Amino acid sequence: MLSYIVRRLAILPIILLGVTLLIFSMIMTLSPYERVSTFVKDPSQLKGGVEQLNELIEKHGLNDPWYMQYGRWIKGVFRGDLGWSESAGMPVTQALKERFAATAEITLFALIPVILGGTFLGIFAAVHHNDIWDHITRILAIIGWSFPTFVFGLIVLMIFYGVLGWFPPGRLDNWALSIVNSPEFTNYTGLYVIDSILNLNFQVLGNAIRHLVAPVLSIAILWWAYLMRITRSSMLETLGKDYIRTARSKGLRERSVIYKHAVKNALIPVITVSGQMLIGLMGGLVVTEAIFDIRGIGQFLAQSAQQLDYAGVLGGAIYFGFVLIIVNLIVDVSYALIDPRIRLE
Repeated sequence: MLSYIVRRLAILPIILLGVTLLIFSMIMTLSPYERVSTFVKDPSQLKGGVEQLNELIEKHGLNDPWYMQYGRWIKGVFRGDLGWSESAGMPVTQALKERFAATAEITLFALIPVILGGTFLGIFAAVHHNDIWDHITRILAIIGWSFPTFVFGLIVLMIFYGVLGWFPPGRLDNWALSIVNSPEFTNYTGLYVIDSILNLNFQVLGNAIRHLVAPVLSIAILWWAYLMRITRSSMLETLGKDYIRTARSKGLRERSVIYKHAVKNALIPVITVSGQMLIGLMGGLVVTEAIFDIRGIGQFLAQSAQQLDYAGVLGGAIYFGFVLIIVNLIVDVSYALIDPRIRLE
């Protein structure tokens, strides 16, 4: 197991290098005049017009062969310098760091209830196959899966904030934000729920949770429905296996057959889907973050793409590639922990 994890971590730089090389090659199709905007940190740098633009292009070697430009950029990456993001108005590293906490907080509070709830309901529906409870859960899952995220998000925002005034957009109210930014409040992680607990400030905790409910609900309804359907299908297939019939014929209690024999083997597809969900959430949720006014990774990457901010796009590619590999590693290791028959060595 340990050697497998080490091997996967060893190929991490190679995969990230390939991802950045591919995207960098695509960005090189832009002209030097379009790419020079990445190096302009102050509008006063362009007062000289075309001549000053040409000086910037020459200074930063934007007319050099692509491999030379890539070499300079990748050296900066190893130093932690991902360039200047024009869309964010700050270094790419700082932009990713500031927005990571918002995305991670939504991911944390959406992932746990979705996995637990979706898995439990999927098992429940499979055990009660073709009875009234199975039909009810299937109908709810179809309705949940049929709702586009942006439609459900707008409905949640309209009802719970526009009409009821319960769950406002953003991450905190202004009064809570002033407390978080004060010297008396220590920001340990950037996740307001966790930091407020560590600071024993339960007013900020309540406000942070209040702001999380609506975006988490809009994300959870879609993934919950999908995960429930996957769990139900996998569980039904497992319950039809010969070893399950053998276990029942030996007189084992039905609860023992289901939870000690069937569930573990049915969880492999569920883990795969959960990994895909985690990758999607950590990659940023453009629509959800836009609807609920959350400055997360998804919003930053969307702005970078819209404004042809190639430093932001490349920084996002490195971040997403890293998340992809780490989550896939966690998924592979989880396979072996749940089913010892799977060998990773």
